[in-house]
Amino acid sequence: MSAIIDRAVNIIRRGGIVAFPTETSYGLAVDYENEKALEKLYRMKQRSHEKALLVLVESREQLFQLVTFVPDEYRILMDRFWPGPLTLIFPARNELSTVLTGGSGTIGVRISPHPLATRLVSSYGKPLTATSANLSGKSPAKSAGEIRKIFKERVDFILEEDTDLPGNCSTIVGIQNRKLKILRNGVLDLTQMIL
Repeated sequence: MSAIIDRAVNIIRRGGIVAFPTETSYGLAVDYENEKALEKLYRMKQRSHEKALLVLVESREQLFQLVTFVPDEYRILMDRFWPGPLTLIFPARNELSTVLTGGSGTIGVRISPHPLATRLVSSYGKPLTATSANLSGKSPAKSAGEIRKIFKERVDFILEEDTDLPGNCSTIVGIQNRKLKILRNGVLDLTQMIL
């Protein structure tokens, strides 16, 4: 498995796109600082540049490569649901590419509990994009076969999972008017927690 992870890391370092499994669906990884790779990812997904790309980190410490601070409102959610299918929207560092953030000034981040996703981010040594492996507006890919069908050879490498993934999305939470708000319903049902 180490050789396969190393191959994926080298492809990302060269500006390639790697599909990998998470606890929800397949994601697409590129280096978050490589604007050419980010642009290639947007084109491949047929995604509007106004929509930011979500990012995976290995740890809370790595989070600070992306964000200016952690809102106090997030701490209980991070303690309870990270690693897990919860994406939190943070104030982005000024030096982050507007291609990555969609010009929003914010960045969506999570820590995945999936062992392959964790190893990929850990081996790369810095955050990676984790946008869902789909054409914009379509359902995310649950298998390597679906990725091949959707993207043909445009994905440079696939870290394959033995079984199909659930195919759902992470729940996205942000802060509006100093209150937690669910921005996208996903696998985590937080409606009782966030009112």
